[in-house]
Amino acid sequence: MKLRKVEPLTKEYLESIGFSWHTDIDGSDYIADEVVEISEDEAQSFADAANELYDMYVEAGEYIIENRLYHELDIPFNLIESIEKSWQEDHWHIYARFDFAGGVDGKPIKLLEFNADTPTALFETAILQWALLKYNGFNEVKQFNFVYEAIRDNFKRLVTQDIEHFNEYYEGWKILFSSIAGSSEDELTTRLLENIAAEAGFDTAFCYVDEVGFSEDGIFCDEQLYHFWFKLIPWESIAIDEPELALLLTEIIKNHSAIVLNPAYTLLFQSKRMLKILWDLFPNHPLLLEASFEPLPHKPYVKKPSFGREGENIEIVKDGQVIAKKDGEYANFAPIYQEYVELPTDSQGYTYQAGVFYSYEACGLGFRRGGKIIDNMSKFVAHIIDGEPALDRD
Repeated sequence: MKLRKVEPLTKEYLESIGFSWHTDIDGSDYIADEVVEISEDEAQSFADAANELYDMYVEAGEYIIENRLYHELDIPFNLIESIEKSWQEDHWHIYARFDFAGGVDGKPIKLLEFNADTPTALFETAILQWALLKYNGFNEVKQFNFVYEAIRDNFKRLVTQDIEHFNEYYEGWKILFSSIAGSSEDELTTRLLENIAAEAGFDTAFCYVDEVGFSEDGIFCDEQLYHFWFKLIPWESIAIDEPELALLLTEIIKNHSAIVLNPAYTLLFQSKRMLKILWDLFPNHPLLLEASFEPLPHKPYVKKPSFGREGENIEIVKDGQVIAKKDGEYANFAPIYQEYVELPTDSQGYTYQAGVFYSYEACGLGFRRGGKIIDNMSKFVAHIIDGEPALDRD
């Protein structure tokens, strides 16, 4: 690992822009005072990997829907109709994040998982690492990071949606953004997306999810009807915790009363059990690790729940022994077993996991630093490209 020491952004500055989760519960800084130095070729390889994998996920999604293999992905039955409708009508996928091992240490890039529905670290990747380079006097364009611009362009693509059947009360194009009250990280991320959509030309508003009204006629806040609803709430949480809302959203989608973002079909991509489907469809692909619905014989592996976050309910097994484990609230989801690969490691023994954001194309890179399992105590580490970046954009 090539690391470069930098002067950290001040807490006063972070607070001034609403970034309140800058300090972890142990008192340590969440944003590292180092940046990962990568080459232009490494940056391009991360972009190429994400672009290729997204196409593979689309092919795998089509395979799941055509063969109705939802049970294999642990998909809640009350979302299947929404998934199929949003897929058939090509509702737009706004943004997502791939997590990778390798890519910076002379080892090949390998897919760990795809956070396709409600990915975190958006504000850190799009805003803070850019600000960190500028604060330290570096050329801030010397990083693989046009996340903000890519998401803005992707919002503009929403005008391609077929809205001829939309409710007759619509006037103009309006997007409602919602997060759960009480989570500063979720709210700041959602408000960042709202700001990007406003720059793209949409009328926008923000309401906490408990302030939103739902009926078969559409989605409302303060008696205003909205074309689109962006919710930073996982689809599987809606299905399990709010089953009546899941069914009502299905009717809203079927009736063309509104479009929900990210669309329901992203749950297919979000399920970690898709890793096994990818391995079946693209065996021994250089970007993939072997994955199975059963423990892998004669190989170290990682056991993950189909849906889970922040490293919870993950086990790393080597030679039949659990060498790392984190408990959590996702144990009831069906497991997936993925070949274990070591993450890049620095001289202090910390591991690094690359996250590449995707919004119509690969658009930005950031790193998480932690132990064998990347969890909610891991740090965000920015990056810098040694040399002027020349990333291909189609």
